[in-house]
Amino acid sequence: MVGDMDRGAAGQKPEAFDQARPGSSLVLRGGRRFLDLLLPPRCLACGCLVRLDGTLCLPCWSALHLLAPPQCESCGLPFEHEQPPGSLCGACLREAPPWQRARAALAYDDGSKGMILRFKHADYTQAAPTFALWMERAAGSLLHEADLIVPVPLHRWRLFYRRYNQAALLAQALGKLGRKQVIPDLLLRYKRTSSQGHLSPQQRRRNVAGAFKVQPRWKPLLQEARVLLVDDVLTSGATLGACSRTLYRAGARAVDVLTLARVLRPLPPK
Repeated sequence: MVGDMDRGAAGQKPEAFDQARPGSSLVLRGGRRFLDLLLPPRCLACGCLVRLDGTLCLPCWSALHLLAPPQCESCGLPFEHEQPPGSLCGACLREAPPWQRARAALAYDDGSKGMILRFKHADYTQAAPTFALWMERAAGSLLHEADLIVPVPLHRWRLFYRRYNQAALLAQALGKLGRKQVIPDLLLRYKRTSSQGHLSPQQRRRNVAGAFKVQPRWKPLLQEARVLLVDDVLTSGATLGACSRTLYRAGARAVDVLTLARVLRPLPPK
């Protein structure tokens, strides 16, 4: 699995790029060796030296909990045992989510948390292409069927202080992989909400209620479109649910959700 990981994270094979310009192989390989000496490739999670950029060392790769079928058709929660196609988990049977289908590449746990927080808060934006590759594999048909890719937006002041929107970086990388149109500013977060890390699921839903709207100039493009809504982590689903409802009210035909990671255990109530 580690070998597959290296090939996927690297994207295009170096040899393919070298052959595009006859006679340039030695120069390019020499340039790569110089860069590796100057800025050696490091593990996305722990920072130790690795063979290729955008990869993980073996211990960090082994610590990841990759999500795959069998899983809930609606929220993507993994099942412990095989289930008939289209099966739903207990939570989705009790209350259908506001989106059609949700998928995530990883479980949000001790194996992935540090790596994701580093990407989200510590300017480790070079990890986006690798994360998008993992998300593409987890998406299945969601990426292929999407008409538009839309990231969950940040409020303008949070974007000012952080300088980038991690969901938008993932969306742009996914758009390149799937050759899909990405509209980073289709959704606007015009209500400044408090941080949700300490809130219960009910408090989270109240916190983001009415926080989003659709940019008016994009409404015609949204009509009858299947939207792939992208974020870094699915926690309680409150933010993604509020975004999904906003997209439906503005004319979207269907909304699917794709995240880098998701919380598997529900948050404790407060």
